[in-house]
Amino acid sequence: MVNLLYLIAAICFILALKGLSSASSSRGGNLFGIFGMVLACCAAFVSTSNIGLVLLAIAVGGSIGLFIAKKVSMTQLPEMVAGFHSLVGLAALLIDFAACFSPRLFDICDNSGHIFVSSLFEIGLGGAIGAVTFTGSVIAFMKLRGIYKSRAIPLAFNFVLLALILLSVLVFVLTENSSYFIIASVLSLIFGITFIVPIGGADMPVVVSMLNSYSGWAASGIGFTLHNDLLIITGALVGASGAILSYIMCKGMNRSLFEVLFSTGVNIAIAGKNKGQNRSYKRGAPEDAAFLLKNASSVIIVPGYGMATSQAQHSLKEMADILKKEGVSVKYAIHPVAGRMPGHMNVLLAEANVPYEDVFELDEINNDFASCDVALVVGANDVTNPAAKNDPTSSIYGMPILEVSKAKTVLFLKRSMSAGYAGVDNELFYAPNTMLLLGDAKKTTEAIIKVL
Repeated sequence: MVNLLYLIAAICFILALKGLSSASSSRGGNLFGIFGMVLACCAAFVSTSNIGLVLLAIAVGGSIGLFIAKKVSMTQLPEMVAGFHSLVGLAALLIDFAACFSPRLFDICDNSGHIFVSSLFEIGLGGAIGAVTFTGSVIAFMKLRGIYKSRAIPLAFNFVLLALILLSVLVFVLTENSSYFIIASVLSLIFGITFIVPIGGADMPVVVSMLNSYSGWAASGIGFTLHNDLLIITGALVGASGAILSYIMCKGMNRSLFEVLFSTGVNIAIAGKNKGQNRSYKRGAPEDAAFLLKNASSVIIVPGYGMATSQAQHSLKEMADILKKEGVSVKYAIHPVAGRMPGHMNVLLAEANVPYEDVFELDEINNDFASCDVALVVGANDVTNPAAKNDPTSSIYGMPILEVSKAKTVLFLKRSMSAGYAGVDNELFYAPNTMLLLGDAKKTTEAIIKVL
């Protein structure tokens, strides 16, 4: 019965991923995922003899989860996701430690107490992945939270560290000496830190996606150790889908995964992030923006992290509805790495009930900016920065951007003139066809609505 429930749950998870591949079928995909998880939990209850401990763990963990769910805002989702990834990595590391020092409890040894070679490999590699996921996710959380800055770390140092980890795991498998497992785990904890620290702000969505993949492989490793087929399948699904998503995002940035993950240091152009502070720019008022929007025939809204910070998605939807009634064509343009995690902007727009057919990806809409009357950019800094095309010294050079500069007028809603998350000054601010509306995006949008 347990294996049957696990099989049905695994099929539900596969159908969930299939459903989540499209916005129109995502709700059904979520329902498949929920149903599969309910079955998995039921199977876990049936197969355990420690019901009391399990219920205690659920009560404690569930209470913490409920507290976090009520407290965390939509803008804090990226760091929350990174934080949860760290817990998966920590769980994998702790279980592998338990399996290494108490193999009989996991039924992974012979009568003399020697751990099977296959289990040694699973413990060593799974523990290393779990350790990297744990500390790497903690650093990612701190960077997304804004309490830790990128630091330059020599690429050779990380490669040497990685080689030592693999060597320690190999020696552990060959000798069954737990000391080498401890060494591999400690080195992996350090590698998780040095691996994520040098990666720049513009690449953080890819990092979150990759850490998601690592957490999946860590969970799959736990499945091998615990002889749990569902964990193996689910972990592999998460690991593979996270890796594929990371590849898709890197392709959208015109960078290789190697370039992103093995960065040598802080952004090249970060020293010039404030170079435009004394340059002149055109500043407008909500009345100016309302006039331009109402008299436009086509408007493209480009949401970014500034929209998430101010929670302006509902106001933008209301403004778009008013413009549509006036006969204005309104579309939304989403860059693959807009925000702080994959799909961040899509989630926020869906929360505001923006129609799926109004939302377009970069490749679908980029050519439309040339014939667009007004491009309304809401805090999307790096993904609209012409430096990605014009400045070879910039850290974002080569990344495809939304070509908002080609619109007749660019309205830029921004809190201040500071650089974006990548630390690169945006030449678009000083373009003759750009008008900046400085201040909170939600308040500015509400002011535009009143004028309209």
